[in-house]
Amino acid sequence: MESMGGLKMNFDLTFYKGKNVFITGHTGFKGAWLCKVLTSFGANITGYALESPTSPALYDLIELDKNINSVIGDIRDYESLKKAFDASRPEIVFHLAAQPIVRDSYKDPIYTYETNVMGTANVLECTRKSNTVKSFVNITTDKVYLNKEWEWGYRENEELDGYDPYSNSKSCSELITHSYKRCFLNEKGIAVSTARAGNVIGGGDFANDRIIPDCVRAVQKNQDIVVRNPFSIRPYQHVLEPLYAYMLIAARQYEDIKLADYYNVGPNEEDCTDTKKLVELFIKYWDREIKWINKYDGGPHEANFLKLDCSKIKKTFGWNPHWNIDKAMEKVVEWYDCWLQNGNINECMDKQIREFLNA
Repeated sequence: MESMGGLKMNFDLTFYKGKNVFITGHTGFKGAWLCKVLTSFGANITGYALESPTSPALYDLIELDKNINSVIGDIRDYESLKKAFDASRPEIVFHLAAQPIVRDSYKDPIYTYETNVMGTANVLECTRKSNTVKSFVNITTDKVYLNKEWEWGYRENEELDGYDPYSNSKSCSELITHSYKRCFLNEKGIAVSTARAGNVIGGGDFANDRIIPDCVRAVQKNQDIVVRNPFSIRPYQHVLEPLYAYMLIAARQYEDIKLADYYNVGPNEEDCTDTKKLVELFIKYWDREIKWINKYDGGPHEANFLKLDCSKIKKTFGWNPHWNIDKAMEKVVEWYDCWLQNGNINECMDKQIREFLNA
């Protein structure tokens, strides 16, 4: 794996060299990017997840199974999870495995709760019974809050009560984490944080009902881009932004448990944008004949307005976003263009990681 030497960073990612890291959800979009970065810095990774959830899938395209110990299993299966967990002897745990799609949670709420709630409980129980873990980060979502659709960003002390089954199950995941932290993990000296990230965009996302994959599919079919909710405002950010924050939190709390807490991770105020602008940026950087149409499909309730206040992570760690929304979209289009032209995706990602860390 290519070295990422000579970089400007808020903290030194070589911290992870030789560390045993356990990642749930490694075959997903964010999980694959996280594995890509951590393997670049010498981490020993064991991933536990179902098979890649999409076809194509980023995990498969970059052949990550050549660089990590991949265990295919269901997060709901405690015995299978514990076997993989114990064998890896992890020092650091990133819990990303989830059913992540709002609209899918309406179709199958039971599966969503089983995965996102009991899945979290299972990982925490493995952590409770471990004698190696020092740092645990549960990745949740900006949608954990009771969303009153007001104009200011939510802070970490606001009420947790997501509306739809996905958002609500992630609120529950937070509460389970809080309980395990107070009742079991604090006394074992295990640092536990949750990270509530905004909507991520980036190359390699092929999920249904997400705006960037929808844009790419439209381009492939030479069709107009259909936008369901063009005026909904979201904290869109490049996938490397929250991943860098997760790695920062995990590393710093590993060294100082007092830093373990609950953190929002989102863009700066000026980069919270509506979906219409996001699509227009995609079209700008795609630089080919394409247009979008407003076509609300009468689907289930989804939030129209959501922002995060990220003052806490900025003050605690000196963290700040590296790329604004314009630069993020430039990099998104760069990745998909490379993929569609049958370019070297690993090289493209290595280049983007270097550029991000130097920004």
